[in-house]
Amino acid sequence: MEETMKSKLNDILLSITWRDIARRYFGKSSSWLYHKMDGIDGNGGSGKFSDDEQETLKNALYDLSERIKAAADNL
Repeated sequence: MEETMKSKLNDILLSITWRDIARRYFGKSSSWLYHKMDGIDGNGGSGKFSDDEQETLKNALYDLSERIKAAADNL
C-alpha cells in the first residue's frame, strides 16, 4: 500500500496549522487539504496530491520553516 502524505508528515502533523497552509498556499479549504493528506477526494474516492500540488506543499513547508527561523532570529 502506498504511503499517504499524512503518514509522511506524521512528525510535524500536530505542529502545523494546516488550515493556514490550505488557504495561504493553495487557496483551498482545510477540509480539501485534510482529504488530500489522507489520499482521498471529497467524494471518498482516490485523491492523492498531483505533482504540482506536492511541489506547492513542499515549497509551503520550506517557506514556513524560513518564517519560523526568521522569527527565532528576532528573539
